[in-house]
Amino acid sequence: MSDLLAHADLLRELHFGKLLVLPNAWDPASAELVAELGFPVVATSSAAVAEVLGHEDGEQAPWQEMFAAVARISAAVSVPVTVDAEAGYGLPPDEFVSRLLEAGASGCNLEDTDHRAGGLVDAAAQADRLAGVRAAADAAGVPIVLNARIDVFLPSSGIPSEDRLDEAIRRARLYRDAGVDCVYPIGGSTEHNLRRLIDEVPGPANGNTTDSLDLAALKALGVARVSYGPRFYRGGSAGFRGALELLRTEMER
Repeated sequence: MSDLLAHADLLRELHFGKLLVLPNAWDPASAELVAELGFPVVATSSAAVAEVLGHEDGEQAPWQEMFAAVARISAAVSVPVTVDAEAGYGLPPDEFVSRLLEAGASGCNLEDTDHRAGGLVDAAAQADRLAGVRAAADAAGVPIVLNARIDVFLPSSGIPSEDRLDEAIRRARLYRDAGVDCVYPIGGSTEHNLRRLIDEVPGPANGNTTDSLDLAALKALGVARVSYGPRFYRGGSAGFRGALELLRTEMER
């Protein structure tokens, strides 16, 4: 438990100062590579982990399998591990925290998509859940780093496009008041969106690189943390497909 406490403290500290870059991993080998190349934290991608396990993203994989995969990743590296835990799999806060710590993680993403009813979870209800997770983690003696994913910019949110930024800022404030360490407006990484959110919501924000926003641009905007989701996993799959197509071509000569 002392190692997890130290990992949580380090992970939280890394949100301040130099830009925290998280190339998401999906299995022990990819996690080991991330750590070997000097990245100070391993983050997982729920989509990549689920696909490796033979399931679709969006809490389609049994939570037991997802946490078992995290445990294998955590055992493979000595750096902090933060988990894309989707919406928390319907687990009560105390059980969720217990499972997270058992898997060797010191941080997590929790998203506000409602995977059962569709759309988004009510913002106040999500804030209450996040506060419950914060309280459970504090009671367990490991103040895990909570990254609250805000899904209003995703088409599945059902939020009209003209209202998305205001709703993202409203949710970010609620989630910060609930005790989260970082807010993550996934799908909303534009200069305008990030500038307003960072100006109007205190504390670290998670962004993503895009065609128009590289790491330097995100840092200049004040983004604290950058993650990549399943991007590298899918890039590897595309490279494998390309190699197989070349092999087939050679075989047909």
